[in-house]
Amino acid sequence: MQKAWIVTVDMGYGHQRAAHPLRFLSPNGRVILANNYEGMPKKDRQIWDNSQKFYEFFSRAKNLPIIGNLLFDLLIDRMQRILTFYPRRDLSKPNFQVSLNYKTIKRGWGKDLVDYLNNQKIPLVTTFFTVAFMAEEHGFKNDIYCVVCDSDIARTWAPLIPSKSRIRYLAPCRRVVDRLKEYGVKPENIFLTGFPLPEENLGSKNLLKLKTDLAERIVNLDPEHRYRQKYFGTIRQFLRGVNLKSRHQHPFTLTFAVGGAGAQRKIGLQILKSLRKKILNNEINLNLIAGTRRDVFEYFKNYINSLGLTKNLNKNLSIIFSVDKEDYFKQFNRSLYSTDILWTKPSELVFYTALGIPIIIADPLGSQEKFNKIWLKTVGAGITQEDPTLTHEWLFDWVNSGWLADAAMSGFLDGRQFGVQNIMAVVFGGEKEPSKSFQLL
Repeated sequence: MQKAWIVTVDMGYGHQRAAHPLRFLSPNGRVILANNYEGMPKKDRQIWDNSQKFYEFFSRAKNLPIIGNLLFDLLIDRMQRILTFYPRRDLSKPNFQVSLNYKTIKRGWGKDLVDYLNNQKIPLVTTFFTVAFMAEEHGFKNDIYCVVCDSDIARTWAPLIPSKSRIRYLAPCRRVVDRLKEYGVKPENIFLTGFPLPEENLGSKNLLKLKTDLAERIVNLDPEHRYRQKYFGTIRQFLRGVNLKSRHQHPFTLTFAVGGAGAQRKIGLQILKSLRKKILNNEINLNLIAGTRRDVFEYFKNYINSLGLTKNLNKNLSIIFSVDKEDYFKQFNRSLYSTDILWTKPSELVFYTALGIPIIIADPLGSQEKFNKIWLKTVGAGITQEDPTLTHEWLFDWVNSGWLADAAMSGFLDGRQFGVQNIMAVVFGGEKEPSKSFQLL
């Protein structure tokens, strides 16, 4: 049977979201949290907890006037900073964070976890680089794979001495492949697979579910037929197998997602206030993604009440929330079936544009998200947000122009949908070049 340890960390959403579609490979069908598992040594837990509290505090502090951006840039972003790609040069020298990670690992951090993983002779697939480092340093007996969660990465992702490491990387896009080489990772340890997207949003190998949702989405995103009139041949060619004339039509739907630290909650309020009349008139459906943060859920709920929109809840206005991340991911994935536009910061969710979903890009938080924004705009599937307080004006101008329909198709055509299949082909089939990696970026 094809089984592998699927290990991630409970820090924000990105690393767990990447692990969620791979959970069925785990021996018990569940993802192991390296920073929160049963029997974890107290000293290990304390190291993880301090790291998470540090990051989340300064992520939320970024909203403070004047000093917020300065604190975040100095204490968080500098550690995660991604250098310019050109000129090409040797960047294999470890940075401060890598050196600190290894120093702590050599003192025993993570050994208890690796000892447990060694109880079965199966490979390790982790979505967090530190877990891969722990596995190698503490003598994990089988293959080690690390799934990369962004379109470009800091030196922090690569091992202390990359040329001597046996860690294998599963890259979501070509830039990550080239960046890992720049960091000194051996080319034979890098595989271009794509980001692991939820299978329930794909609909089997022929992508029937995805194509059906996209065909319906284009109708909502192109009410004036401007995009379809010009690119009907493209739509018919790539959405073949879908009846383009007869399908269920869902109401025009916008989904706004708050990140794991909850730092973008204020934008949600501005969107609500701007779209209030259109929500009351049933001109739009709005999903507010609070994730697993009860404080964000209550924040949205109270503001909805103050705007007199409580009667619209669970009709054309929804708050998606769960205390359990696995359940939240399932709810979120279901909401994407009828989502026409996803509005979010450029996190790991940029890769979800491969589902044929255009993305309105909120302000990036951290160096990796700045590069994710660049990648998304290069694909042509993302558009930078305008003033959220004027959403009722510019959003509908964009829709009527057919611009967002164009972005939806660009994401579908240039994104990678087969991350899970490609990862399995590498881990279990020994493939060097997964067959479904023909996209340009």
